[in-house]
Amino acid sequence: MSYGLVKFNNIETEARVKKFLFLAMLTASIHAFGQAAAPALSNGQMLYLPIYSHIWYGDPGKEDTPRALLLSALVSIRNTDPGLPIRVTSAQYYDTSGNKLKQYLIAPITIKPLGTHELFIPKSDSSGGSGANFLISWESAAPANAPMVEAVHAEVLGTRALTFTTTARPVLAK
Repeated sequence: MSYGLVKFNNIETEARVKKFLFLAMLTASIHAFGQAAAPALSNGQMLYLPIYSHIWYGDPGKEDTPRALLLSALVSIRNTDPGLPIRVTSAQYYDTSGNKLKQYLIAPITIKPLGTHELFIPKSDSSGGSGANFLISWESAAPANAPMVEAVHAEVLGTRALTFTTTARPVLAK
């Protein structure tokens, strides 16, 4: 059998070559997977974090409009740098239409290395809507690992619970 420039005289040799190539590709893939890129250090960023003060559910065809399930949201700002503090300078909350609702920080706060700062949006605050978001700005005196910023959304009804997370992503400030 012939493959491009290589011609095999017997099936046993062809099988050994195929096995070798398969193992070589598998080894290369595993090695490449384990070689994650080093995180980029930064002196600060603006982060966009989606928030759901409610989610829509139901069958709009039968009831004309879907129903809203109100949710609470816990925003967790985690300093992932093991050696440097970061300073969160702003945490602005916006509604579905892009209107600023609230600045959650009265003054900038410093988060120690590996420390966390939390913000909470209660279930009773549905002003943000299903497309609410935060713009969170942070800075550091020296290049630091970017914080991990997530929101845990929850609703507990008796013995049932709905929880999910959203994760912030960097955006360019204009």
